Order: sequence, then structure tokens, then C-alpha cells
Amino acid sequence: MTSPSPNALHWNRLHPLTPVVRTGRFLSVLLVGLALSYGRGHTDNTAALYELVVAGVLLPVGVIRWLVTRWALDGVTLRIESGLLRRDSRQLSLARIQAVDVVRPFLARLFGLSELRIRLAGAGSANGRLAYLPHQVATDLRARLLATHHGIDPDTPEPAENVVATVPPGRLVGSVFLSGATTFVPSAILLLVLVQVSSTAAVIVGSAFATYLVGFVQGVWRRISSAYGFAVADAPDGIRIRRGLLGTVAETIPAHRVQAVRLIEPLVWRPLRWCRLEVDVAGAAGREERSGRTATSTKALLPVGSYEVARQLVAMVIRGPEPETAPPPPRTRLKAPFSYHFLQAGHNDVLVMAVTGRVRRTTTWIPMVKAQSIRRIQGPWQRRLGLATVHLDAAGKRVRAEFRDRSVDEADTLMDDLTSLSRAARRHEETTAATTAGPSSAGQSPAPGWFSDPSGRHQIRYWDGVVWTNHVRDHDVASVDPLAAT
Repeated sequence: MTSPSPNALHWNRLHPLTPVVRTGRFLSVLLVGLALSYGRGHTDNTAALYELVVAGVLLPVGVIRWLVTRWALDGVTLRIESGLLRRDSRQLSLARIQAVDVVRPFLARLFGLSELRIRLAGAGSANGRLAYLPHQVATDLRARLLATHHGIDPDTPEPAENVVATVPPGRLVGSVFLSGATTFVPSAILLLVLVQVSSTAAVIVGSAFATYLVGFVQGVWRRISSAYGFAVADAPDGIRIRRGLLGTVAETIPAHRVQAVRLIEPLVWRPLRWCRLEVDVAGAAGREERSGRTATSTKALLPVGSYEVARQLVAMVIRGPEPETAPPPPRTRLKAPFSYHFLQAGHNDVLVMAVTGRVRRTTTWIPMVKAQSIRRIQGPWQRRLGLATVHLDAAGKRVRAEFRDRSVDEADTLMDDLTSLSRAARRHEETTAATTAGPSSAGQSPAPGWFSDPSGRHQIRYWDGVVWTNHVRDHDVASVDPLAAT
């Protein structure tokens, strides 16, 4: 496949206000600091002068960075070039796109701008970012990239989504304060008691409480602002999430990249039948949680919602029948008298399900095909009782399902069964992928997708996983040409 030369492409620049948005956070903090300084009557301007010098340097650097950054779309590849001294030229294959997210920080929203984040299969630092574009340009480019990825006309509008669940603001605020109240209320009561007993102790604890209060308020604000207006929808390209109060995020989670699903029921939420749903997604780790070398990120699929809605979302992500679960043997009461009644686990041919926790009850689902390792652990007290715990680990840090405190015979059987079932699931996935894979030399290209035209008449032709189609492309021009034509 021949790619057009860089000079033949139509290159585009980011929005001219990009340097202002990039340095806007620092400048806003600087302005607030100067205002507070002059409001208190401070006459020493040395610190303010240093800050102004830094701001005077950052803004020109941002302008230079904007001048040397450009992007172009050649039909099958998104090219992004940046850097002045160290030139960085990236070519993002549209056939490997996993998701295209639209992120709008607060200052970018004020100027009508958006950031486009392109995530590729099996990529880390090779992912792409276009920050910032006019919002309409970003949404149109997102639709164009996804349409090309799916082998349809690039001018096809983005397919409609089916909104499955939303989070009312009142419920979100209530859940955040209920969660914080478990530590805030006891701390406040302790401080009131110490005031009556010892003024010295009250001063010491009060100082620590004031520090905690600042962190508590920041945490509450962060959770509310990040999940405000939360909506989750089902779409052909995956699960779409929209959220944010000041800055907004529109992201897509490909269902096949989900490694595990967790339904969490905190004790203080249970009287209201509220729960939280999280998914561990394979790919480059995001801001929400860094998982080290395993390159996964944990995302909230539902920050707070009813149990019925959460189960509906679970069925949308984990397709297939749920396994039946069973408790551990009765002698487990001697080891875990308070949590025994909350321990459940089970599996079938395709899925593992485990329930743990009394105060924070957690139900975990992991598909067999996502299993990375299987471990059998037996502590001293478990050996005396003839018990053992079996862990099925998925990609990620602490992503696992636990068959906790099972009899030794059951644990040994689970080790054999889970090992064979996970291998069978992977073989089935590989066989399915092989029968539908695109016609690459190594047999590893994703299907469906764009490949070199076997007739040689065009740049690329679309393979639908079974046969060559009539859809062809030359650079950025789509047309129809039957393969059998002469």
C-alpha cells in the first residue's frame, strides 16, 4: 500500500487559542494569587515578578508549540506532527482504532474548543491527541474517523446511541456525602468530646481535623464535578459515557476491552438500594487510575444507581448466562464469622463470578477468556481448617475474582477446571479470530478492515471478514469498484 507523500497532504493546524487554553490554568492561579496579595496590602512584588516572568515564558513556548504542530487525514491514516528540536511524527492507523474520546476542560469550553483523544489497539504512547480543535470540527472528525474504521463512507453521520442510564444530581450529591459521612461524623464527634475534656488535645486534634476538612471538601467537589450529568449509552462502537460539570468528557469503552466488572455496595448505601459499577479496561492507563505495567484503567460505568439499573448494565457488558454461586463450607465461620454469609463464588464455561465483603460488598465478574493467572493460597489458619483460596487474575493491578475459603479438595478441583476452561476460551477466541481475520501476510490483521487492493487498481479495498467488498479508497476519496471488474 502506497502512502501519499507529506507534501501532498492537506495539513491542518490546531485552533489559534490553543496556547491560551494550555497555559490558562497557570495564568488563572497567578491572577488569583496576585489579587489576594494586593488585597492584603502586600507591597513586596518580587514573587509576583517571578511569576509574571514564568508566565511570559510559558505563553511564547505555547505559541511555538502550536506553530510546529499540524495534523492531516489521508484516508487510512491520521498523521500528527509536533516538536521543534525533537520532531515527533505519528501515523495512526484508522483500522486499529479502539475509541475516539472528546474531552472539554472548563477553559476550552469557554472558547468553544475540544480535545480529541485517539486510542489504538495495543498502543500506549502511540495514541494520539489533538488539543485543541473547534468543538464542531472535533465531533465531525470523530465521526469521520470511526466511519472510516468501520469501512463505511467517511461522510456518514455518527450512529445514534441508546441512553441506558443517567445519574440525577441529587442522588450523586447524596451518595458522595453519605460516603464521606462515615469518616467525617466520627471525627467531628471526637473533636467535640475533646473540647470538653482537654483544650490542649482539642487544639492538636482540631488542627488535624482542619487539614482533613480541606481534603474532604476537595474530594467531595472532585467527585461531584467529575460525575455530574453522568449518562451511559449503548452504541455500535461500544459503551459511551458523558460526564462533567465544568469540564466535560465524552468517552467510549469498547466492550471487548473490558477485563472485569465490579458491582460495589457500600454499607451506608444499602438501605437505599444504591450501588456503584466499575469496569477494568485494557489499554493505556488513564487519569482515573494508573495500573503500572499492566496498562489498564478502572472506569466508573455507573457512579451511583439502583441495583436494577446496574444489573442491566452488567448484562450489556458481560454477555452470556451468569454462573450459579455457592458459599464456602460451614467451618469457614471459625475463620471469618462476620463475613461468612457474604462469601459466594461460582463459574461456568465462560464466566467467573465472586462475592466478597460485609461492609463493602463487592460482586466481581471476569470472563474466562480474560484470565491471566490462577493461584491457590493457603494461610496457617486455613491449613488448620482444611481451607484454601483460589484467585483468578485478569490484566491489571488487583483485578481478580476470589473463591475464598474453599475446602482443599474443592480448591484443587477449581485449579484444574479454571485452567482448562480459560485455555479453551482462549482457543475458541483465537479460532474465531482466525476464521474472520483479514487477508494479511501474518494472519493477524483485525477484521473487518482496510487492506491493500489485491487488484492493484486502487490504494486500499475493504475486507468484511469473509470476502472483499466493492468499497475502495484512494487517499481521501471513496468509490465503488467490483473486484472482478477488468
